[in-house]
Amino acid sequence: MTRIRAEGIQLQHGDCESESTAPLLLAPHESYRLSAAILPFLFPALGGLLYGYDIGATSGATISLKSSTFSGTTWYNLSSLQTGLVSGSLYGALIGSILAFNIADFLGRRRELIISSVSYLIGALLTAAAPNFPIMVVGRFFYGIGIGLAMHAAPMYIAETAPSQIRGMLISLKEFFIVLGMLLGYIAGSLFVEVVSGWRYMYATSTPLCLIMGIGMCWLPASPRWLLLCAIQGKRNIMESKENATRCLCRLRGQASPDLVSEQVDLILDELSYVDQERQAGFSEIFQGKCLKAMIIGCGLVFFQQVTGQPSVLYYAATILQSAGFSGASDATRVSVLLGLLKLIMTGVAVLVVDRLGRRPLLIGGVSGIAVSLFLLSSYYTLLKDAPYVAVIALLLYVGCYQLSFGPIGWLMISEVFPLRLRGRGLSIAVLVNFASNALVTFAFSPLEDLIGTGILFSGFGVIAVASLVFIFFIVPETKGLTLEEIEASL
Repeated sequence: MTRIRAEGIQLQHGDCESESTAPLLLAPHESYRLSAAILPFLFPALGGLLYGYDIGATSGATISLKSSTFSGTTWYNLSSLQTGLVSGSLYGALIGSILAFNIADFLGRRRELIISSVSYLIGALLTAAAPNFPIMVVGRFFYGIGIGLAMHAAPMYIAETAPSQIRGMLISLKEFFIVLGMLLGYIAGSLFVEVVSGWRYMYATSTPLCLIMGIGMCWLPASPRWLLLCAIQGKRNIMESKENATRCLCRLRGQASPDLVSEQVDLILDELSYVDQERQAGFSEIFQGKCLKAMIIGCGLVFFQQVTGQPSVLYYAATILQSAGFSGASDATRVSVLLGLLKLIMTGVAVLVVDRLGRRPLLIGGVSGIAVSLFLLSSYYTLLKDAPYVAVIALLLYVGCYQLSFGPIGWLMISEVFPLRLRGRGLSIAVLVNFASNALVTFAFSPLEDLIGTGILFSGFGVIAVASLVFIFFIVPETKGLTLEEIEASL
């Protein structure tokens, strides 16, 4: 057997496993047609776009819904608790993440995305047509469940079906779709915020995308790796599954002849057999061996992604731009559109370079910029209140560096590092940590701000960013150019 191309990861983790016992699999250079790789990425990525759209649209919908002039309802006078429930997709996403623990392994990644699209559609329709507040909350929860399932299954499906040469670009491009969705949501909010019942139009606008996503996922093939895993675990006939996996991989690579992809199918099967994938995963195994390493990497990244203040810095965006005297700053929806454009551009940069520069350089460089921007924001609120340009520079630096690093790379890494047999369950825990951390920062920000002050709070976020930089430098491996099987072997 040929030695695996993962020495960099082994050295970073101090792996002292001998050559005689380590799995040493080297996959052949994958042949694929770019046109064939587009749709298996596009339809799952719509799940991310719908998530981003909800973030953007809800910011405008909340303004519309609470307006006595434009709400179009008799229940527009919402309390702070009710306003929080309008953003109930976050709670639904937490529920969706919990439901995803077994769904991906039992039904498969493709079917999970189909269920997600149905949940998205039900949620959007219920919310848009809600005759009263309780029905609207139910709709928001259904939409949130769709988010939780989509953010779990989409990176997994893309990672397992994409050619290794462009896997990083495609999974990072999913983050681009999330940001694009946010921008579209902000634009929809700007268009309908002064229309009677405009919030209904904001939520209803997402329904065609829900339908396109569901129909597209019904048309796409199942993940070949999931089919082979089911066969190895005795859930399916192995020869039949091998034939199905070969046909699916032919479609995904745009190859007419099964002979051209059968070698890769054989290599995946060999690796699954070698690393003892025959048994079904137990809950305790998620916290043992290579999956524990993957859990530390994946959960650590998504945790730091949120607790470095991402929800809170954007919350302060309109205030910062207003203080700098920007003419459009009084209109929160226009400010959001401008920041959405910046996020989109910087995510596009990350997508273009992630498979050339690698994951670690983008993380280290981007998180360093995040730390600097947070300390700048802290200095503005404590020492430099007469220099609002410092806050504007810090805000733009934060948004740009986040979209170069934590934004796309966090989702990319959690889809790559988990072993196949435990990927569905491990990824569900990572997604749950992501949404739970987001909720923690969102709800703890205001009480902490009142307790210790804005400047000290941003300083605390800066210290956490430095800690995350240490975590990345010593713990997070480089996975550029490696197949999923090679990454698993190296852990």
